[in-house]
Amino acid sequence: MSTPPSAALHRTSLFDAHVALGGRMVPFAGWEMPVQYKGITEEHRAVRTAAGLFDTSHMGELLMSGEYAAQVVNYLITNDASRLVDGQAIYTCACNEAGTILDDLIVYRIEATKWLIVCNASNRDKMAAHFKKAAENHCDFEDTSDRTAMIALQGPKALAVAALAGGDGPELAKLPSFHFRDAILANVRCTVARTGYTGEDGVEIFCPPEHAPQVWRTLMDVGAPLGIEAAGLAARDTLRLEARLSLYGNDIDETTNPLEAGLGWVVKLDKGDFVGREALQRIKADGPSRKLVGFEMVGRGIARHGYPLHDAEGVRVGLCTSGSPGPTVGKNIGLGYLPAHLAAVGTTFLVDCRGRSIEAVVAKTPFYKRA
Repeated sequence: MSTPPSAALHRTSLFDAHVALGGRMVPFAGWEMPVQYKGITEEHRAVRTAAGLFDTSHMGELLMSGEYAAQVVNYLITNDASRLVDGQAIYTCACNEAGTILDDLIVYRIEATKWLIVCNASNRDKMAAHFKKAAENHCDFEDTSDRTAMIALQGPKALAVAALAGGDGPELAKLPSFHFRDAILANVRCTVARTGYTGEDGVEIFCPPEHAPQVWRTLMDVGAPLGIEAAGLAARDTLRLEARLSLYGNDIDETTNPLEAGLGWVVKLDKGDFVGREALQRIKADGPSRKLVGFEMVGRGIARHGYPLHDAEGVRVGLCTSGSPGPTVGKNIGLGYLPAHLAAVGTTFLVDCRGRSIEAVVAKTPFYKRA
């Protein structure tokens, strides 16, 4: 996911704002992004108790338009876009013919002939090529990433902060989950979606890059009395892990399929043909041989991405895909793939923490769920 420091890095239009706030900038998916400002735990807790502001402008935005755009989009994703109405979005995977995951996406129906697909920054080029090829002779394709900034406002007070930003801010609390609308916010014309990647309520705000600093500054200013904090990639990771939200490149990639990754709910095998459907039908019929599980550390140790997982006899049986302390749950937690017969809640196993075998137990997920 990260990019070598020697590579030329892109900067979002909020780069100066991050530096002014003391953000520690690191390479990430080809971008120079803030990993933290005041500290991971403080930023994490601000999102859980008040509000946090994230720069997500590095994400990719792809636009499909034309008479057959809906059919092309639906053919490329596992979920069923045909059930959406204007102003509604869905979470989904896009798979290859083998049924493994090219990327996880949010698909937005602007209107019947106009669709926005938001992909991960690390997969932008791959997914742009994938959608562009499928669009040939069927609909129009455009990669609008470079002219789209994206800011995520997350937390129990996120909508209260948005309401203080003027314009249509007070109306955003009426927006249902996974719906979006055009709005004036901080005197900027934006598209606001009630979506996020933290396990908290909130919105994601799309606007032209040149106006993003004004939106960011306004939200930080009006949110200060409510406890808003700028939050970096590190807090975003601990927040999404507590909520058991998968990270592409760690928990899911082109070696994993949605069924074993716990994403079977976004695979609609009865919707008609789509890329990877036959493979996924076979996998479902046979049953996944392994499963992505959540676990808690029993012994003293922190599981990290790439650590081997062993059974009680010490035989390597899987791999940790994500792991960290969970500031809200107060436990060291992780995700990892285990054989299906070891994936039941309550099963104990061992994590190889740099040569030390530390006991862990399969846990019910999500680890954290907001009230």
